[in-house]
This record gives sequence, structure tokens and C-alpha cells, in this order.
Amino acid sequence: MPLKAVHLLLTYKCNSECDHCFVWSSPRSEGTMTIRQVDAILRQAQRIPTVSRIYFEGGEPFLFYPVLAEGVEMARARGFEVGIVSNAYWATDRNDADHWLKPLAEQGVADLSLSMDEYHGSKEESRRVRRAGSAARDLGIPVGILKVRGIEFYSCPAKEGKGGELFFRGRAAVNLAVKVKGKAWHTLDHCPEEPPNIERVHVDSWGNVQFCQGITVGNIWKKPLKDIMRNLDVDGHPVIGPLARGGPAVLAKERRVRPRSTYADACHLCYEIRCALRRRAELPRILCPDQVYGVKTGSAR
Repeated sequence: MPLKAVHLLLTYKCNSECDHCFVWSSPRSEGTMTIRQVDAILRQAQRIPTVSRIYFEGGEPFLFYPVLAEGVEMARARGFEVGIVSNAYWATDRNDADHWLKPLAEQGVADLSLSMDEYHGSKEESRRVRRAGSAARDLGIPVGILKVRGIEFYSCPAKEGKGGELFFRGRAAVNLAVKVKGKAWHTLDHCPEEPPNIERVHVDSWGNVQFCQGITVGNIWKKPLKDIMRNLDVDGHPVIGPLARGGPAVLAKERRVRPRSTYADACHLCYEIRCALRRRAELPRILCPDQVYGVKTGSAR
């Protein structure tokens, strides 16, 4: 399927350091976009006719509010539908929430996704999300609540259902996967990102165009996004190809990585395979940036 959305990782920095974070965000993380970089990415996205949506995420994009607000304005001026993902740390009272959101509402933000679960705190953090959600609705901004299931859900085999899944990659692969009863590695034969269909990519300030966090398909500062996507050979790609053919179980076989017997989920196995390949110094321009693997180098690697 053609590319439909570009998600800007406006910053890897975050006021929180959640156990389930895909990209190892923290208050110490580096890698933040400038207004000029946002504009350059939007110009490149505009050259792909099928791209209609731009999302601003992180990290926590509201930490760099002037860049976020200018980015939203530029994206809307180019005709994109715009969404934002936030933990609502800024909604310290209702009046403040109104002030933060009013300029974004005036620009026509189409979606504000707010994180509210046990990994983001359960008291004041939740109240901030409720304040932000109430303010957004009154201002006409559609609101969605991102609520990830707690670890106890994955420890009880009697519980079933979909929605709010915790994906065990990034920090979750290290901090949370050990708390879950594992699945046999050879049964993990499906990638949640659904390759070969690539409908969205994530782009960071270093230019990494990521199919999934930590699987980079090109660098937007070195080659136009349109060319990166047009020339992407999914079947021949050394990581995405195996994932499309049979998930991380096939990736392990084709890249000759010997798995342990069990893993929390497919993302956990995939992340561990990629970490093993990095230790072998394989695919350095694909398995990057370091930030997404918990290595704080402040570089695009």
C-alpha cells in the first residue's frame, strides 16, 4: 500500500522515562528538530501525493512548543491532516490547558492522542490528561486516549481481547518482558507493523526514516523521502523482507541468530534479534539510531 502518513519524532526528549517506551525517551535524551528541519520534512512529504497525514510525537513534543506550533501551522498550510501525541504534562490546570491548546485548535488539529495508563502515573498525571481532554473537546479538537494494558494482563492466560496492547520493544523489552510468561520463539511468525504494507514512517531530527522504531530505510537529509520510498525493495530488505515472510521467527533464521526458547511477544524477539545483529556490527545503517536501542550517544547511528 502507498505511504499515507509521516510521523515526526519532534524530539526524543521527554519529561518522563516510562518502562514501556519504544524509543528510550527520557529527560536526558538528545535529538530535537528545528523549525527549518520540520519545514524540510513537510516539503518532502508534500511531494508524495498519497501522504495526507502528519503526526507530531516524541518523546514529548510539547516540550518544544514553539517548534510544535509552527510545525502544525506549516503542515496545515500544506493541506495535511495533523495529529499530536502527548502525555499532557502541561495541563496543570484547566485554564493552562486552554492556553496551550487554543492556538492548535485554531490551526485545525484533527487528533490529539493523550497517554494515560499506569506507566505514565496514576494520580496527578491522569488528572492532567482528563483536563487536557476536556479542554481539547471544548475547543473542537478530537481526542483519543492511549491506554496501554498493565503487565498483569499478559501474566494471566485467561484474559483475552484486543486493543491497548503493550509491545515489548525498546525499554519494554528490557524492563517489562521478564515479567511475562513467554511464547515459543518459532510461533512468533507475524510482525504487528504488517509488512510489506508500509503506510507510515517515522522521521527523526537526524533524518532517519524508520519503518518501525530502530529499523531505518534511509536518511531524509541524504536522499529525498519520495526516492527512499520508491526505491525500497521490501522483499530484498535484510530486515523487513524476513519480517514480511514470516515475522521475527523467519528473521532469526535468515540472519542466523539463535533465539532463546521463549519471548514475551513478536516485538520482543525482533528487538532481541536486532540487538544481537548490532553486537555483531551488522547492518549499522539500518539498525539505528542508537537512541532507539538505549544507547545515549546523541548521534544518528
